[in-house]
Amino acid sequence: MVDNRKGMSVSTRASEAPALSESSAGLLRELVAHLRQNRTQLREEWARRITRAELLTAMTEEEIFAEATAVYDNYVEALETGTFEALQAYSRRLSERIIPRGVETDEVVGIVLLLRDVLARSLFNKYQDNVEKLNRILDSYEPAANRIANTVAVGFVEERERIIRQQQEAIRELSTPVLQVRERLLILPIIGVIDPQRARQLTEQLLRAIRANRAKVVVIDVTGVAAMDSGVANHLVQTVEASRLLGATVIVTGLSPEIAQTLVTIGVDLSEMATVGDLQGGIEEAERLLADRAAPTTQVREIAPESTR
Repeated sequence: MVDNRKGMSVSTRASEAPALSESSAGLLRELVAHLRQNRTQLREEWARRITRAELLTAMTEEEIFAEATAVYDNYVEALETGTFEALQAYSRRLSERIIPRGVETDEVVGIVLLLRDVLARSLFNKYQDNVEKLNRILDSYEPAANRIANTVAVGFVEERERIIRQQQEAIRELSTPVLQVRERLLILPIIGVIDPQRARQLTEQLLRAIRANRAKVVVIDVTGVAAMDSGVANHLVQTVEASRLLGATVIVTGLSPEIAQTLVTIGVDLSEMATVGDLQGGIEEAERLLADRAAPTTQVREIAPESTR
């Protein structure tokens, strides 16, 4: 008898599982129908709540309502289909539009939570006389709502991080400008901390500039660099060598006594690196090198008339 009861119990639970799944799907369809039917008043209530909470203050009320409408429709579609690709795509597009306006992450999370609250309140009002059904609908709704909130928040954060990376890249480029003093002469003034990433970027910018300007002499001024470790120092040596392969001579200026002592202590090979005390001296040396390279051509032109006599 005991075994039979256990068998019946297992069989009963097995048959209930599909029924529970079907019941949940049915409740979710009923929920979606309710949200579509009450779309106008629910999105308007949500937009009012956003304004009262002083979220998205960088946007006008018309812009808030337009975005609220689009988010609402994508929200309901995600609930209906169980797929989040369209919501993710919209979240990225929304982020591209509102991040430059100064909208913060907490505002985006806040509006999504407000929508969840507005929809939950509407469910309480609809099913307040049937607590059991209300609980079952909330059990179906809450996991999907949580995933939707997470999808929107993650999409916003990822887009914000992408923009920050772009801004950092732009700042790095501005912080290491390659300047053309005159034909064939470039100056690269370096200011601040040089980390490995910035060192690589510095090298890439310099080599591109040497090639584009057909430079013959480059003055790298490190007066504004307070410290330099072995990795950055070796990278500087590699930059000098790479520049030489492109036909440019590099002169390093502005080495502080502390950096010079550090370079000697860590054993960096400076034998192939031309150094001058300050930027003015570096430019004068660069001018001399350029004049020396131009001199043979001038001499040939002067001698040629005499040889023809």
